[in-house]
Amino acid sequence: MSKRIRMPLFKRIFLTITLAALLGVAPLVQTGWAGGDYSSQQELIDKATWVVKHVLADPNMEWARTHMQRAEALIIFPNRIKGAFVIGASGGNGVALARDKKTGEWSYPAFYTMGSFSLGLQIGGKVSEVVMMVMTQKGLDALMSTSFKLGGDVGIAAGPVGTGAEGKLTDILSFVLSKGAFAGVSLEGSVITAKDGWNQTYYGKSVSPSDIFIRRTVKNSKADALRLTVSRIKR
Repeated sequence: MSKRIRMPLFKRIFLTITLAALLGVAPLVQTGWAGGDYSSQQELIDKATWVVKHVLADPNMEWARTHMQRAEALIIFPNRIKGAFVIGASGGNGVALARDKKTGEWSYPAFYTMGSFSLGLQIGGKVSEVVMMVMTQKGLDALMSTSFKLGGDVGIAAGPVGTGAEGKLTDILSFVLSKGAFAGVSLEGSVITAKDGWNQTYYGKSVSPSDIFIRRTVKNSKADALRLTVSRIKR
């Protein structure tokens, strides 16, 4: 009986240490992971705009640029923090926009958080820029739920990189840029959760992802730069 109690306690202690270390990383604080004020949300959107320009301008992103306006939605995590100390942890805040199938117009962004925990043996950490293209209705439906698991509730695969690359048939394609180079980092097992509180603060009232993506009952002109940047990426 005592062994059953010690192991969860041991894991919780190391998990707490890991998360405390991650919270001390500057990029994590800059993206407002630990905060919920308006400035943190706007900074996240501004950084997402920069990531779209930066990542999709890369010559290796030809496939993504070609198929962007066919995607159901786009998910952007400007800073995904990953660390490991016996128990690995990763997480970060991001935004998502959905494309209207009839008009091709992109919605205003909704806020999300992504996190995962796993056993690990390495000590260290890194920051990655993540762009995900939602390619199916199933993937879009997942975005409108409270939370969903990549590789569980929806399929996910690494996006095609390089000239002449071909995409796989799956719900979500991920492109991860770490230290200036595309990395084969697996996001499988990560859980993406809607940040309802952030959405409410940013838009001034309680809204769901469906309100933002489908019904489009809210708007905030300070996010127009992000929407314009995505819409300018042509086939």
